[in-house]
Amino acid sequence: MTGTGTAAEDLLRTLAPQVLGALVRRYGNFDTAEDAVQEALLAAATQWPVDGVPDNPRGWLITVAARRLTDLLRGEQARRRREDTVAQWELPGQWMAPAADQPVTPSDDTLILLFMCCHPSLSPASQIALTLRAVGGLTTAEIARAFMVPEATMTRRISRAKQSIKSSGIPFGMPVDRVERLGAVLHVLYLIFNEGYASTSGPALVRTELSTEAIRLARMLYRLLPDDGEVAGLLALMLLTDARRPARTGPDGALIPMAEQDRSRWNAAFIAEGVELISAVLPRGKPGPYQLQAAIAAVHDEAPSAAETDWPQIKALYEVLLRMSGNPMVMLNHAVAVGMADGPRAGLTLLTELASDERVSNDHRLFAVRAHLLEMAGEREAARTAYAEAARRATSLPQQRYLNTRAARLSGENPPHG
Repeated sequence: MTGTGTAAEDLLRTLAPQVLGALVRRYGNFDTAEDAVQEALLAAATQWPVDGVPDNPRGWLITVAARRLTDLLRGEQARRRREDTVAQWELPGQWMAPAADQPVTPSDDTLILLFMCCHPSLSPASQIALTLRAVGGLTTAEIARAFMVPEATMTRRISRAKQSIKSSGIPFGMPVDRVERLGAVLHVLYLIFNEGYASTSGPALVRTELSTEAIRLARMLYRLLPDDGEVAGLLALMLLTDARRPARTGPDGALIPMAEQDRSRWNAAFIAEGVELISAVLPRGKPGPYQLQAAIAAVHDEAPSAAETDWPQIKALYEVLLRMSGNPMVMLNHAVAVGMADGPRAGLTLLTELASDERVSNDHRLFAVRAHLLEMAGEREAARTAYAEAARRATSLPQQRYLNTRAARLSGENPPHG
């Protein structure tokens, strides 16, 4: 694909939520407006590479989408009043300004669309799918492929989410519970990023398209809400974590743990940007969980080597984070930090307590951490057993291979294939 084509695709992805927001704001039917916008994007993808990008690409898309929406309304025998309202939009490449008492900007519409897609009445899976579709601009097939479900399944999931929004009668506007809803938006972006950075199942360790899209959406949200510390913290966390991606896998796709990674391959620009972001918001006081996780990631990224990692500082940050959240993964990571800072026995003691938590007791990560700490403590046979058990419970093939390799290394056997 040419550079021009890539630039046009990037522009379409940026404009898509703005155009959809504009149509939904004026018309109110999320489902029908989304169909119209998709057809406008398809027209642009076909025509722009031949005719060139118009002077007002957003206005062009809104005009084309509005015309298609009019056709859909006619086909559905929509009431004349709505059809006439949409028909008013048909201006030559221009976007009709909103009423003076309803100032609207493209940024507003995109932010409102994000809030709408993350409505608390929707399940997390539906929130993710709808966000990727409506705000991220991914096709249903792309989303289905990323989450390894049949396209028909994802189509039904997205359709149900749209119907839920339609049935709820949610007006297109900034929600009253904006602060509460922002937490859902951040959580959805966090889940999208995590699934991209460390795939929970399948043959690949990472799904770059998901982590990249999550970072793009987080950047957009940060531009819209630059004074929100948790928005900045989430973006910083994504950047500081994704910075390590180039060194996380070998040429054969095998997982490389952080302690063994070639740090010269880490993305220095992402690290610098992430550190700058988190350094700017932490002094404001009362950091939230995303800011604390970003601070932990920054300590890892700024260490010249694994041996020089400031584990006491990481342990202290996790202890602050624990006071905010009873998340078992935070507890598990805290146990790792304690094991690295105070010795493996101290970490293993915490794992014994955590093993009774049914939220994590069957998770392969608990067994992998136990194996690592047992290996550090010199208990090779117990560590081998724990690695093998972790591999049995893992659903990601690269993680299975890595854990089986660690187990085989401790037993002196050749690692299993596959």
